[in-house]
Amino acid sequence: MNNNQPRPDRILEIANGYWATGILGAAARHSLFTHLEAGADTVDQLATKASISERGAQTLLDGLVALGLVELRDAKYRNTAEAATFLVEGQRTSLSSFAKLKLGEMGKLANQIDVFRAGGPIADAMVEVADNPHWEEVVPAIAAQSVPVATIAADLLCLADAGEISILDLGGGSGIYSAIWLELNPAARSTQLDWGPVNAIARRLLKEHDVADRFTCIDGDFHTIDLGTAAYDIAVYSHVAHQEGPEDNVAIFAKVRQALKPGGTLVVCDYVVDDDRGGPSFPLIFASEMLLKSKKGGTWRRADYQGWLAQAGFHDVSFHPTPSPATLVFAR
Repeated sequence: MNNNQPRPDRILEIANGYWATGILGAAARHSLFTHLEAGADTVDQLATKASISERGAQTLLDGLVALGLVELRDAKYRNTAEAATFLVEGQRTSLSSFAKLKLGEMGKLANQIDVFRAGGPIADAMVEVADNPHWEEVVPAIAAQSVPVATIAADLLCLADAGEISILDLGGGSGIYSAIWLELNPAARSTQLDWGPVNAIARRLLKEHDVADRFTCIDGDFHTIDLGTAAYDIAVYSHVAHQEGPEDNVAIFAKVRQALKPGGTLVVCDYVVDDDRGGPSFPLIFASEMLLKSKKGGTWRRADYQGWLAQAGFHDVSFHPTPSPATLVFAR
C-alpha cells in the first residue's frame, strides 16, 4: 500500500468523537478516576467501587486506556499523570464535573444543523439570561479550567507582593480568580460584577477559600452598570470576550479603561485565534460552541483584541500563552 495514499482513519475518529465524550463523562460520573487514585486497580475492584457491572467497568477501562487517560501494567490499572491531576474529584484542578457536564450536553449537538443555518442559537438553546438554572451546574463545573491560568497571571503580575490592591472581576462566574488572587495577597480586595444567581455561587467558593471577608459582589449586568473612575488596580475579563460581539467588547474595554487607576492593568483570558485563522485548533473549533449558545459571540483573533483595546484607550498590549488552550492578554 502506498504510504502517501489518503486513509480514512482520522475521519472515522472524528465522526465517532462522541465515543470519547461518552467514555470520559461516564467514567467521571462513576468516579472511576477517584477510585483508581484511591488504590482500586482491577476490573472487579473498580466495578464494585463504582457500583457498575464488570462488563461496563472493563469497557470503560478499555476506552480510557485507548484515550491515554489510564495505563495498564501487569494486569493493573492506574491513572496517568494527566488524569491524576485533572480528573480526580475534590482537587482544585479537577475537570471531572466539566466532563459530566459535557456528557449531558451531547444531545444539544443535534441542534447544530439548524444553528449553522440560522447563524445563531435557536430559542431553547439560549443561556444568556440571569435566572437560567443552567448556571448552578455550569459555573462550578468550568471553574477548574481557570486555576492554572489565574495562577500564571498572578505570577506575571507579581500579585503576591503587590500590597493593597483593588481588583474588579467582570462576569467573574465562580469567583475563581478572586479566590486564588486573594489567597496569594492577603492585603488585596476584590469586587465581582455578575448576575445575582451567579454571584451567589461565587460567594460560596470564596467562603470555602476563607477569603470572603475581602470579596464584594455587585449584582447586575456589566454592560449597563457604571464601573466608576480610577477605582481599581486590576480588572479581569476572563472567558467573557468570546460571548460578546465586537462592538460590545470595545464598549466594555472603554468602561474598564476609565475604571482603572493610572498604570492599572486589564487581564483578558480567552481562546485567541491566529490572525490568519489558521489555528490553534481548540479556539477554532470552540467557535461552534458560541454559535450554538450566544447571539454574537465567537473566537477572536489577536488583531481583533489589539484593535479593540487600542480603540478603548489601551496602548501597551501583550499576549501570553498558557498550558491550557487559553491565552492571557494584558493591556495597560
